[in-house]
Amino acid sequence: MEIAMQVDDFAQSAHNAPPMRLGQRYDATGFLPDPGNTVVCHLDRDAPGGKAVLAARAAMQALPGADRLLFTPEDSLHMTVFEGVLDNRRVPDAWPDWMPADAPVDAVTDAMCERLGGFAGPGAFAVSVAALRPTGLALRGAAAGDAAVLRAWRDALAETFGYRQAVHDRYEFHMTFAYPLAWLPDDHVPLWREELARIGAELAAATAVIPLGAPAFCRFADMTRFEELVVLG
Repeated sequence: MEIAMQVDDFAQSAHNAPPMRLGQRYDATGFLPDPGNTVVCHLDRDAPGGKAVLAARAAMQALPGADRLLFTPEDSLHMTVFEGVLDNRRVPDAWPDWMPADAPVDAVTDAMCERLGGFAGPGAFAVSVAALRPTGLALRGAAAGDAAVLRAWRDALAETFGYRQAVHDRYEFHMTFAYPLAWLPDDHVPLWREELARIGAELAAATAVIPLGAPAFCRFADMTRFEELVVLG
């Protein structure tokens, strides 16, 4: 399947406001406290395919204008399977219906660990790259069956966690390399489009699938580390 290049959405002329999470999740000095929990599959950085992903990330870091991006640490790289709670996002479709809306995030995390104790996941899946963008990879099920299993994971976790976000059915799987500090100058966009095409071709030649660890329920204080608490499946 063809890998798309998604660069135009990061052009300066496409925006009249700063990046959405700038000042909340991160700023020019680094990542800010943004505690919560989540279910992710960490990148298997020791696998040959994992090394290819890291090489793609390094190539993107070397491009002109990459200083407008704040890169996450290598050991934090992951694909989110299901979005957990955030301390600063206490809304009905993103907060368990069995916990008070003012409960501490740590209390929610502890309760979720208990609920996940007997959780049996829908099975294994594989993912491949759907698109490259300045902030990382858009991912998809490597085959139709994998896409169905991924959706089954999300449905099962929504039932266990007690909420279903408005974007649940149209959620796009991804692996974030970086967050935008500022949009790319328009004259950088053609170069980024060309270079991401090269980087994507090299990544596709190196690995057909992105190697991931098992889904794990994690807690985090910010976007630099996701501590695995319960490995699922």
